[in-house]
Amino acid sequence: MYVPRILCVGPNGGVSSREEQREEQREELACQLLLSAPLEWLLLGEEPAAGLAQLQENNQPSPLCGHVFKVGEPTYSCRECAADPTCVLCMQCFLSSIHKDHRYRMTTSGGGGFCDCGDAEAWKKGPYCQKHIPTDTDLVARGYSIFSIILKYAVDLLTWEQEDQLPAGLEPPERGDMYYCMLFNDEVHTYEQVIYTLQKAVNCSQKEAVSFATTVDRDGRKSVRYGDFQFCEQAKSVIVVSRNTSRQSKPLRVHVMHSSVVAHQCFALKALSWLGQIIQYSDGLRRILCQVGLQGKGENSSLVDRLMLNDSKMWKGARNIYHQLLMNSLLMDLKYKKIFAIQFAKNYRRLQTDFMEDDHERVVSVTSLSVQLFTVPTMARMLMVEENLMTTIIRTFVDHLRHRDLQGRFQFDRYTAQQAFKFGRVQSLIGDLKYVLISCPTEWSDELRLKFLEGLDAFLELLKCMQGMDPVVRQVGQHIEMEPEWEAAFTLQMKLTHIISMIQEWCSTDERVLIEAYRKCLTALSHCHSGLSDGEQPITLSLSGHSVDTFRYQVSQDKVSIHLPVCRLLAGKHFPALHFQSFHPPLLIELPLRCLVLCAQVHAGMWRRNGFSLINQIYYYHNVKCRVEMFDKDIIMLQAGASMMDPNHFLMIVMSRFELEANKNNTLIEEMLHLIIMVVGERYIAGVGQVEPFDEIRREIIHQLSVRPMAHSELVKALPENGNKETGLERVIDNVASFKKPGVTGRGLYELRPEWNKHFNLYFHHYSRADQSKAEEAQRKLRRQNGEDTALPPPLPPPLCPLFASLVNLLQSDVLLAVEGAVLQWAVEPSGGGWTESMLQRVRLTRPVSLSNWNSVPNNTVRDKDKAERKRKAEMARLRREKIMAQMSEMQKHFINENKELFQQSLEELEASTSAAAEDRYTLGGAQRHQLVTCILCQEEQELRGHGRAMVLAAFVQRSTVLSKNRHRNLPDPEHHDPLFMHPDLSQGIHTTSCGHIMHATCWQRYFEAVQFKEQRRQQRLRGHTSYDVENGEFLCPLCECLSNTVIPLLPHARSPDCRYTHSCVSNRFDLTDTDHRFIIKLIVLRESKQSDGPMETCVKTHLDYSDVTVSLRNAFSSSISAMITTFSMSTYKVGLKLNPNEQDHRVQVLSWSTCAYTIQSIGNTHRFNNPHPSLYFNALNDNSLNPVYIVCLQVYSVLSYSSVHCLDQSGRSVVDSAHLHILHLVTVAHLVQILLTSTTGNSHIHTHTHTHKQSSPAPVSLLPVCLTLSSGWQLWRCVKVGVLPFLRSAALFFHYLNSTAPPDDLLVAGPGQWEALCSYLSLPSNLLRLHHSHHTLLEWCSHPGVRQTLQVGGVVVRFPRESNRLIDLPEDYSTLINQASSFTCPRSGGDKSRAPTLCLICGSMLCSQSYCCQTEVDGEDVGACTAHAFTCGAGLGLFLRVRESQVLFVAGKTKGCFYPPPYLDDYGETDQGLKRGNPLHLCSERYRKIERLWRQHAIAEVIGHAQEANQTLVAIDWQHL
Repeated sequence: MYVPRILCVGPNGGVSSREEQREEQREELACQLLLSAPLEWLLLGEEPAAGLAQLQENNQPSPLCGHVFKVGEPTYSCRECAADPTCVLCMQCFLSSIHKDHRYRMTTSGGGGFCDCGDAEAWKKGPYCQKHIPTDTDLVARGYSIFSIILKYAVDLLTWEQEDQLPAGLEPPERGDMYYCMLFNDEVHTYEQVIYTLQKAVNCSQKEAVSFATTVDRDGRKSVRYGDFQFCEQAKSVIVVSRNTSRQSKPLRVHVMHSSVVAHQCFALKALSWLGQIIQYSDGLRRILCQVGLQGKGENSSLVDRLMLNDSKMWKGARNIYHQLLMNSLLMDLKYKKIFAIQFAKNYRRLQTDFMEDDHERVVSVTSLSVQLFTVPTMARMLMVEENLMTTIIRTFVDHLRHRDLQGRFQFDRYTAQQAFKFGRVQSLIGDLKYVLISCPTEWSDELRLKFLEGLDAFLELLKCMQGMDPVVRQVGQHIEMEPEWEAAFTLQMKLTHIISMIQEWCSTDERVLIEAYRKCLTALSHCHSGLSDGEQPITLSLSGHSVDTFRYQVSQDKVSIHLPVCRLLAGKHFPALHFQSFHPPLLIELPLRCLVLCAQVHAGMWRRNGFSLINQIYYYHNVKCRVEMFDKDIIMLQAGASMMDPNHFLMIVMSRFELEANKNNTLIEEMLHLIIMVVGERYIAGVGQVEPFDEIRREIIHQLSVRPMAHSELVKALPENGNKETGLERVIDNVASFKKPGVTGRGLYELRPEWNKHFNLYFHHYSRADQSKAEEAQRKLRRQNGEDTALPPPLPPPLCPLFASLVNLLQSDVLLAVEGAVLQWAVEPSGGGWTESMLQRVRLTRPVSLSNWNSVPNNTVRDKDKAERKRKAEMARLRREKIMAQMSEMQKHFINENKELFQQSLEELEASTSAAAEDRYTLGGAQRHQLVTCILCQEEQELRGHGRAMVLAAFVQRSTVLSKNRHRNLPDPEHHDPLFMHPDLSQGIHTTSCGHIMHATCWQRYFEAVQFKEQRRQQRLRGHTSYDVENGEFLCPLCECLSNTVIPLLPHARSPDCRYTHSCVSNRFDLTDTDHRFIIKLIVLRESKQSDGPMETCVKTHLDYSDVTVSLRNAFSSSISAMITTFSMSTYKVGLKLNPNEQDHRVQVLSWSTCAYTIQSIGNTHRFNNPHPSLYFNALNDNSLNPVYIVCLQVYSVLSYSSVHCLDQSGRSVVDSAHLHILHLVTVAHLVQILLTSTTGNSHIHTHTHTHKQSSPAPVSLLPVCLTLSSGWQLWRCVKVGVLPFLRSAALFFHYLNSTAPPDDLLVAGPGQWEALCSYLSLPSNLLRLHHSHHTLLEWCSHPGVRQTLQVGGVVVRFPRESNRLIDLPEDYSTLINQASSFTCPRSGGDKSRAPTLCLICGSMLCSQSYCCQTEVDGEDVGACTAHAFTCGAGLGLFLRVRESQVLFVAGKTKGCFYPPPYLDDYGETDQGLKRGNPLHLCSERYRKIERLWRQHAIAEVIGHAQEANQTLVAIDWQHL
């Protein structure tokens, strides 16, 4: 076969990644033209486009969907109709099926599976969606020879092991000396190790090494060097020898391959991809490919067999392509699927052995196809009968766990790292066995019975290897030196839990199988008992006239194991087969009893020297993950043994194992009595008590909710799951509990309905000691609130089944009566004896009804006397307290009468201070009020004075893009940027916030120096990040721990100077000077103006000539206050421009004005978001939350402390003084011109009650056409009014906090007079168009060449009022986001699916997060896609949604971040971070609005700081790599 030269050309050295992508695109196009197109012509006999369209039109599709899932794609499984949890639908089929209205589970695919729509065995009902209703198939027989040749060629090349030559017939006519140094992927080495090794071996840059490592991880191999053999061999030797960075001493796998071999293998993969595409057009072509792949004359001679058996030798890319081809062909047809399944089962042992030796993940192994084959019930039973699949799986599993002790039991304590790795991989076999057994048969054949029982024999051999493993012996002398390994054994137990339950379910469906299985379990248990070495000393126990023969054994001295799977399997089969008495009943209870006694002794503190390993084993023994097949089965086995034994004999053996005769331990007596209560009273198991299937689940829920209200997820975790991952919770929860929906925070909770409280049992056997105590306290408190008796009698248990009816005889046995009598005797002894209240309560529970009054009279008499005595003492204490309180009250009145004048004066001062705080802090006319503040560090009070000690507020200055209307504009050069005029798009600003806590400046300086010193010492010890960066001046507020990076000086209001001069520029007529004209033109033309806040005044002061105004600067503050002013100014300068502090820079004062302006606009924007009503915005003028803005305004005023700043209007009704009035008029007129120039006749912001004329062109027009196209003058006025309102509101806010003038009442209420009140407050006419009467001047401005040029250039034109920015809109259904993310490809990896797609909530961009491929260099450091995007989109701050984890990510800079609960909740009011529960998620608008509020309030950095302080593990995360 001839392969064109396009695949033989090696990579060009030194090319960029973009050029390499272009080269790959050209090569792909050449492959399509030279390779794929001729094959399609040959197959179809006509032009491919027309032939494929005709083929697809005539094709009758298969009823099976077969959509192959991509990594991260959403999958749906119906909880009601799915045969097992592996039966899933794609999103399209799910939305077209009946299951969308059922209870379903939503998860994300790991790749490698396909949609089960159309598979009737996968669904109990509704197997077809509307698109895949079955029709008659039409087989099209074409291309048999083409498929045979191509498939054989591909298999030959992919399984070819020689690196230097090709198979016969494929050798090129001219053999060159060009080779590839091919690096292969493994799951042992990390990215860093591969990158380091490649940099050393092939002398490439780190960026190239990262690209190599990314491709190797994605495709499985990558050429890292191209050249002659010697050149490539040299690189190979360096890579192989380089082991210094290897976690294990295993080198990287690298081969030197001839270029022709690589070219043919690349073509083979493209040929397989082409086959997968071409068979999608016709079901007939699919069947032909199936026949070609499965035909063969001998064993394992088919092409599919060759691919399977060589799977572990291929690289990841080849595996993925042929796996997908198998799923698109063989698994889509039931006939060929069956043939393939038989071949798969025949080679199962070999495939699994190869998988154990391989180091790739299971998802890229052919063994992962077992889930597609074994979960089909008919196919699983067919394989079990014909290929003995169940036995094969179990024996393969046992063969791979070869590490045993002398008794043949599994031994995990001496496992090496390699053996531990192998143990982790071999657990996948348990999953395959679960697939085979997940569906119980409804009809049994003799062959199925025979093979199942044969598999049961193999399973019992496995359990016998687990019986008694990890035995423990009590440490007496000294503490255990090294904690033994225990996790592996419990991992194996948890993996087998569902298998054991499924085998019991299989046995329960056929009586013959059950009887034979019971015999086999008894035989296996007898074998286990025969191996015990502790039955050599028979003894006879005697008590209360009864005796029983047993043997000597002490849990506290001999070996004991918590792992008894054979006994517990027998307990699961014991109910209907109790007529078999061939086994000695005491032997049935022996091993479970030892285990329960071990737990009792651990609780009694007798095993403390055995360390935490034993404590952990006891914990998991009772844990919900293991208790069904451990603790519960042990109780059942004791119940079975007690029902067949004499009750006195049973109790004597129990007392012997508890070792009460040698050691009278109160805790052991309590535990023994509790065990007897459980044996007699636990009847909520079908077969033991006469109960319905869901009575047990209802009882579990009642007792869990008796502890406290719980969320749905907590209840699910507290209930055991079956093989289908269902707990049965939904069937009973609504009956016993009421659901309380969550608010903006928290979770939805279930609360127990009052009528079910009577079913509470304090001695519920699944309670831990802590849960029992909490439940008792909660129930007693509830009964006290309801006025009921606080006693907690147990509820009446259900009746026992006939086979267990003899259990009640335990309550009437002589031995139990003797024990009860002894405890009661201790209780009445004068010395107190050795009894406890808990012990007495348990004795009362074990007493039968006929003896309930035994010895009750004297006991009640004593109790009544005690109760009367306590009541008498309580009454005396109450009278004594009342007498003391009366004396204190009398003394207080006497003191007040003697000091009436003092108290009256204090009350007047208090009222005065309260009214002052309500109105304002300062008077309007200039009389200064004294203000006392307290330092939070030294607690010293101080009056605010201009020449006193400086008081400061902790503050945080940050760059912001919350108000930005153009996030794509490049940031200016900080060295030459002039911040005097801010661009109208507000692309970036400086925002200041403060927590409001006050300190002395000296106290703060000492505190900050201590923080710096502590940080220096911490770096020497820990060398890790903290939640704040001291080097950048960050610290935490000493009181509230809010993140801060500067301080704002707390300034008093200076006295107003005498107004003995006038301004020549202020007059009744608004005239403009030449300087004003030049300023306005610059303001409008350069589009660098500030439209709505205080910095405009600063700018105007800079440009206007106040020659007639005599002003003089004076030092109004002390040196300490001036130093703090400088500190804040420098912080603003450093953050805003990212430059080192420079006090000589003239931009320092301007940036202080800028942060004040931006903060005011941001607060106005936030208040409009929280309170859309205009009146609420002006109520914010008296809101304490604006206190930091007030401080910022005072700070700005102190920086530019002209005496004219303090000249107030003497009437006291206007907020704007005479010095500012001209500036305000000037800027207002300029802003009006801006509004008109940037408006369109169809402005969406103009809300009128009548129809407005709309032009087809939305382009900005000049002032005159705007006026002409408007239908009326009032419409023009309404346009101007709406546009200028945000500016006037910000101006009012600014001047209010600058000059402390209270707003009029009309401004604080909604109504028609609010506009007039606002204009009056700012000393403006209510009709702003009257500000300027010279139309000639306005036209001169508009006709300026710069204005026309600016409007005609186009680009981003900011219109007024600016629309408020919002976070992006999210879909209501979370699966829509998952589907969107699943189709997102990494922009730098050649179409590879992103592993962690992340959505920016600010701009909506989808990013490839947490990946080397998309790292970008920012300030000389490589950062991840999210961090890089945060710098361009949010000025270093980012809000992201990690789609596959359902997790919100907050990022601030490179080193700080945290995770935040997502706004998506399930039907139970809970988030599902990690998508672990799989419940459908829907958008909660209130929670998303809360996230948006945090963003608008610039509180993200504060949230991150608090989160990192609360959870130090967040500090250690490398946030810059996300």
